[in-house]
Amino acid sequence: MDQKLAVLFMPDDMTLTKEKTPLMLRPILFCPILTWMVEELMGQGVERFFIVSDARAHDIMRPYIPEQADVTYVDGAKHGEELLKLLKGEKGSVLIVNGAVLPVGVFSGGAVYSAEAAECCKVLKEHGAFAAFPKGAEITKGFLPVGDDEEIRSAQDMCRRKIADKHFAAGVSIMDANNTYIDPRVAIGSGTVILPGTILRGRTVIGKNCTIGPNAMIRDCVIGDETEVNASQLSESTVGSHTNVGPFAYVRPNSTIGDHVKVGDFVEIKNSVIGNGTKISHLTYVGDSDCGERINFGCGTVTTNYDGFKKFRCTIGDDAFIGCNTNLVAPVTIGDHAFTAAGSTIGHDVPAGALGIERAKQAEIDGWGERKLEKYIAKKQKLEAEKKGK
Repeated sequence: MDQKLAVLFMPDDMTLTKEKTPLMLRPILFCPILTWMVEELMGQGVERFFIVSDARAHDIMRPYIPEQADVTYVDGAKHGEELLKLLKGEKGSVLIVNGAVLPVGVFSGGAVYSAEAAECCKVLKEHGAFAAFPKGAEITKGFLPVGDDEEIRSAQDMCRRKIADKHFAAGVSIMDANNTYIDPRVAIGSGTVILPGTILRGRTVIGKNCTIGPNAMIRDCVIGDETEVNASQLSESTVGSHTNVGPFAYVRPNSTIGDHVKVGDFVEIKNSVIGNGTKISHLTYVGDSDCGERINFGCGTVTTNYDGFKKFRCTIGDDAFIGCNTNLVAPVTIGDHAFTAAGSTIGHDVPAGALGIERAKQAEIDGWGERKLEKYIAKKQKLEAEKKGK
């Protein structure tokens, strides 16, 4: 795209937030139309934007526009006067976008066109607004206008196919495009396989030669190369290369998982750092923790990070071994090469190379099981006798 400047005219419903979500803020495959429009145009070379809308809508729109975008907001009530001032010194062609459009590679029907800045100024001087096509205007292809709920519903399937086609062309395999939902902001490396039931949202970046799915949901994450995410949910986190996540794992925000890590079934990780080569194979909760490399977490480990008022962190050193069913009561530090015995509740630091063990002393009570059984049989017989007596 040759144009470096775009003028975007917003629909009239931008201030009707109490009645319904404005058209430009409605999501298509999880991405608001306004966000998709601006990011797509930036990707095609547009550097500056003049956005025309009701002045009351300017603050409403700001969170939906990338921070790096160079935007000037124009009051729609007097846009002719304001745009004339802004465009007077401009040279070259300007892109004009009328209303909500989706960049899905179809004919725009005149909703998007380009014209010389000088010709735009002539229209503004004559009409006081963009009430006519500037002389020499050229319709820009590659955009689909949407004006209401029905058109948005119709556009969903088309957008899904177009996004899938873009990833196919980049060397990504999508096994069932009709059962896969990919946000237009997502980036996927070549050689990656996307299995059915996968949902990729936000600014997720997936590396090369990964396997994602089936039934995985990933939002605003960065995934390294040759990593597998199977039937799991990940949000706002980073996962390294050659790592396996799932099935049925849950990675919550602000987590950083290294390379060659195993995050297995029914494992939950929250706001934690997991070092390279660490194995968390099953039934474990790791929250608010800083974990080193090559740690082995036994089944049933829990970092007890919350006392009802405040969150505390656990620190676990390299090559530590956490025995099955260990509770780590934060704040606590487990040193490098340290061990915790299975079934222990660890409330004090374990030095490097030491064993932490905390268990009640086991006792055997002779005859206890027999006496228990006798009491049970007697009680059962009594109840049966009472029933017969009635």
